[in-house]
Amino acid sequence: MNDENKMMSIVLEDGSIDEVEFLLSFKFTDNNKEYMIYTKNETDDNGNITIYVASVEKKDGSDPKLGSVESEEEWTRIKNVLKELSKNIE
Repeated sequence: MNDENKMMSIVLEDGSIDEVEFLLSFKFTDNNKEYMIYTKNETDDNGNITIYVASVEKKDGSDPKLGSVESEEEWTRIKNVLKELSKNIE
């Protein structure tokens, strides 16, 4: 595993730029939706690092755009992926 941080810039809705650390991306093959998990290396009150999930929308010839997770079903599936990944880390 590469220990180098994979830093990237994302453009927020207000046009400002945020530097984030890319953690991973994955795609659900049944609906062809792709997602990205990233962090700003912020911690919550319990000392856990906050992570963010965004859908990735790719259009021909343009930079990928990050979108929201649209349904409770998507969130459930994403949480299941994260649970499986955390089992592999422990």
